[in-house]
Amino acid sequence: MIRFLVLLLATLLALPALAQSVSDQPHTKVELIAASSMPAPGKPLTIGIALSPKAGWHTYWLNPGDAGAPTRAAWTLPAGTAEPAELQYPVPGTLVVSGLMNHVYETTNVLVTSVTPPAGLAPGSAFPVSVQVDWLVCSHEQCVPEAATLTLPLTIGDGATDAVMGPRIVKAREALPKPLAATASWAVQGQRFVLSVPMAGLEQVQRAWFFPAGDLVINHVTPQAVTRAGDALRIETDAAAPGPTGEVTGVLRVEMAGEPPIGFAITAAPGTVPGPGAALATGAGSDDSSGGGAPGLALVLLGAVLGGLILNIMPCVFPILSLKALALAKGNVDAGKARAEALAYTAGVVLVVTALGGMVLALRAAGSQVGWAFQLQDPRVIGFLLLLVTAIALNLAGLFEVTLTTGNLGQDQARSGGVRGSFFTGALAAFVATPCTGPFMAGALGAALVLPTIQALSVFAGLGFGLALPFLLIGFVPALRRRLPKPGAWMVRLRAILSVPMFLTALALAWVLGQQAGVDGMAMGLAGALLLGLFLWWLGAQQASGKSLLMPGALSLATVVAATLLIEAGTPPSGAAVASAAASELGAVKFTPAALADLRAQGKPVFLFMTADWCLTCKVNEKGAMAATAVADSFKAKGITVMEGDWTRSDPEISEWLAEHKRAGVPVYVFYDSKGGERELPQILTVDELTSLAG
Repeated sequence: MIRFLVLLLATLLALPALAQSVSDQPHTKVELIAASSMPAPGKPLTIGIALSPKAGWHTYWLNPGDAGAPTRAAWTLPAGTAEPAELQYPVPGTLVVSGLMNHVYETTNVLVTSVTPPAGLAPGSAFPVSVQVDWLVCSHEQCVPEAATLTLPLTIGDGATDAVMGPRIVKAREALPKPLAATASWAVQGQRFVLSVPMAGLEQVQRAWFFPAGDLVINHVTPQAVTRAGDALRIETDAAAPGPTGEVTGVLRVEMAGEPPIGFAITAAPGTVPGPGAALATGAGSDDSSGGGAPGLALVLLGAVLGGLILNIMPCVFPILSLKALALAKGNVDAGKARAEALAYTAGVVLVVTALGGMVLALRAAGSQVGWAFQLQDPRVIGFLLLLVTAIALNLAGLFEVTLTTGNLGQDQARSGGVRGSFFTGALAAFVATPCTGPFMAGALGAALVLPTIQALSVFAGLGFGLALPFLLIGFVPALRRRLPKPGAWMVRLRAILSVPMFLTALALAWVLGQQAGVDGMAMGLAGALLLGLFLWWLGAQQASGKSLLMPGALSLATVVAATLLIEAGTPPSGAAVASAAASELGAVKFTPAALADLRAQGKPVFLFMTADWCLTCKVNEKGAMAATAVADSFKAKGITVMEGDWTRSDPEISEWLAEHKRAGVPVYVFYDSKGGERELPQILTVDELTSLAG
């Protein structure tokens, strides 16, 4: 009996160890983490192995250098689950011990991969993920091999981000090397290996180090001479014997003024490299905590301002700006009032844009991979915008007037005039501009997602400033106000004309709603717009008869809320997504990371475009340059595979890809050539640019 009780106690004590996701070894703490504790069937789940060496110890990178060993993982997964991809390592550091160069991690490092539960698994079913991890941990005096078996007891669910582990996965992905769009080149000159890496922001680079992924490329311990040669970073060191052949891959770690080190995944082809260039910045005087003197941030802010400025010509913003500008001419306001209204308008724009940017940053910090205009991936938001734009269009068309007793959709403040009206007009313009991502915005918003919070918010504020800049200039420059046409009957006709682009915007939003929520969802949205239109027609008739109304504000708000909430926000119906004409003409295949990796492994050229139905720039390119017959013929002749990533509804794989490429939203166009090179194209495409792509 005693032996039985002892055996039972030992068994019970061993049970938790069978499902442990954390193990404390003598010199390392190791953990198994996942982005979600309830992964969705058929959707990739990011998982990570976190290694935390104790003080004075270190673990190793994929290529450990002159000594050491990389971490190994052997997975045990439920039946039908494909083996995870190879582990992705964060950017390593260097450590020289006894004349040997080591590529190491002296603090917590998370190795990342992904696993996809089979599509047929039922919600609530168990999905345990187990891994046997073996690693080498060393101090300056000794090395100790350690191992642990970890199990993460997951349950199939909706794929919601885990509140605790999700942010850790986000930080782990941010620590991975970023893909470099430009193709690097290398050459061996005598006994020296020379690497040339084209990249932006060279004037800010203070230090750099190249970590080759393979052996026999360089002598690891030899110092690397780094200079700026034209638009490229030039790294020179001793070549290994007998030296590399073919493509060389690895990670380039770069340290810039006032920023933490970042890494770039490098693929270099044999080729011509420049001679030694200018020395790197010394860093003297570059610890200005405000960042005001950093040209890198200044350029990002300039891109944000220019991107916001361009948004003013979008069909949903231009009518609002035009009427607000003409209101100054109609009101014959003095200079002081004009400046006050301009500042209030700017404050409304900047506040809304910065608030939306802050929401993006907060959601990403909480583990959600979202980007600019993320709210447009919810059909209810599209439904609300449809009703809002319809109401604005009907108001411009003269169906009703907005007064303090109307209370419809919050536009009473927007059209009431004065400082308060200008503030709400700016807020309205910023909100309806979110479907657009124009030129100059992509790089600026992408940079905002990797900058420190204060600098990132300044980029979003810069975008709002650019959007508000035309009206700000009108308010502060009397000469511009004097050039505005004098008030007259023509303003009534112009107002009616300006309703046309708003009606077209409403039509486009109805189409997007159909793409997201199917025919039923679009019908529900149109029914809400019809009810709202009938209500506003009745309201206009009451206004024409001179009646004063107090209740319509509440009634119209109730109409908007009821019609919007009736639209389903769940999974889009099967077959709801319809490929664009350009995608069909080009024979586009659906984007998945695995499919892209497979095509690149086969050496096939790929044109990848990330798009969304609510993205105006995307649709212009797809109806224009991408739809040209010459482009389709050129791609076919060169054997270029076209791959489409549709971000109309939230897609974690696309969100992850955008995050890895430091992009906040769509469109994004990338060409992968047959030699492994990668080049990002501008956001406004031309036929000549597409046909010039080499197969």
